[in-house]
Amino acid sequence: MKFGRSLGFLAALVSALCIGALLSVAVTTKSYSESYPSVVCPPTIAGLTSQISLTSKKTPFQRLQNRTTKTAPVKVLRLPVNKDSLLFNSEGVAPVVWQSKASSWAGGAVCTGPAISQWFVGGTADITTRGRLIVINSGLSDAVVDIQSFTENGKQPLRTITVVSRNYQVIPTDSLAPGDKYLTVHVAPRSGRINAFMIDEQGKGLSSLGGDLVNFAPTASKSVMIPAIPHQIKDRSAALPHTLRVLTPGDVDAIVTAEVLSADGVFVPVGLTSRSITAGIVTEFQFTPKITSAVLAIRITSTEPVVAAIKSTVTVSGRKDFVWSTSAPELLPLTIAISGLTPLVSFVGERINVSLDVTLSNGKVVRKTVKGTDIATWRAPDAARSFTITKVGPDTFAGALVSSVNGYGYFPIAPGSLLTKIELPDSNIRVLNP
Repeated sequence: MKFGRSLGFLAALVSALCIGALLSVAVTTKSYSESYPSVVCPPTIAGLTSQISLTSKKTPFQRLQNRTTKTAPVKVLRLPVNKDSLLFNSEGVAPVVWQSKASSWAGGAVCTGPAISQWFVGGTADITTRGRLIVINSGLSDAVVDIQSFTENGKQPLRTITVVSRNYQVIPTDSLAPGDKYLTVHVAPRSGRINAFMIDEQGKGLSSLGGDLVNFAPTASKSVMIPAIPHQIKDRSAALPHTLRVLTPGDVDAIVTAEVLSADGVFVPVGLTSRSITAGIVTEFQFTPKITSAVLAIRITSTEPVVAAIKSTVTVSGRKDFVWSTSAPELLPLTIAISGLTPLVSFVGERINVSLDVTLSNGKVVRKTVKGTDIATWRAPDAARSFTITKVGPDTFAGALVSSVNGYGYFPIAPGSLLTKIELPDSNIRVLNP
């Protein structure tokens, strides 16, 4: 009897202690702040003109060189840029910059947020080049940036620069590897809010050989998709050539195969099957596919991570130009601003099923669906202000081709910045009253 009462008392005591412990546990909640990082567009250097496509006249922006953090609305849907690099709070919309040189060349690029790694596959450092690498620091403190160049002669000495806060440096590409022809550049900041842009302009004496903005790839990969490559045919028998430039930045040689995707079919061009690429050496292969399609794509598979791009010869109004088509990331829901541009968008994938909302200049929204196998194209209407990818299947990629009176350009369909989540600190009364 006494033993039973003792067990009951002990059970009651244990229960009370457990309940007290549970009641004394503080209830904590986590709170987060979500935002899109501001995106940076390149400055307009001497001899060029620039316009930036936007989706709203209320988009806030600031000029980096003004040394002020105050923003103002753009008030236009296509903003001319006289000189300064611009910073936009575009809230997830990717502005597109279009730069050109009168009667010479033109090119496009997506304005992006800060990057920790940028690979530029394009440009040259020989006597024909007038190219520049532009490194922008949009942060409030000085930045240290490493620039690693590779050419047909191998890895070049590392170059480290300091970019002062809210400013940029223009570096001639012929200073990165003087005399070398095939150039690939890796920009990696040690500190700071860094973006880089590359201009590849070529000339001989007083004659222009064309130019383009070279878009970047963030990392090397064993699978590279270049989704939009212009293919022009001079006459019934001859097409303008393409050049594949590829680099294995690691220490191990790679075996690379390049596959062409077009409306005429999928095939591997002669000479682009299981090609050996020496590590650290920039290698080029020229090919001219016999197809009637005006747009093609290239899928590159490799045994080691590589970076690659395609240089295509084009003519605009009887003048010679060239386009650098670079790799694109896998497509996801996003919005691209295209005011003043009418891009031809090329979608690539095994099963293409993409839904778009196209916003016109009058505010009207038009819905469009693009379906196909391997490759499918869609032309944006003249009055389009932006288009939004609302639904997309897996393993789909996209790039845009734009033609203007000055030249031909390309940019990948990719987000300018991604939504970031930051945990906010929690207040706890026990910090003040332990």
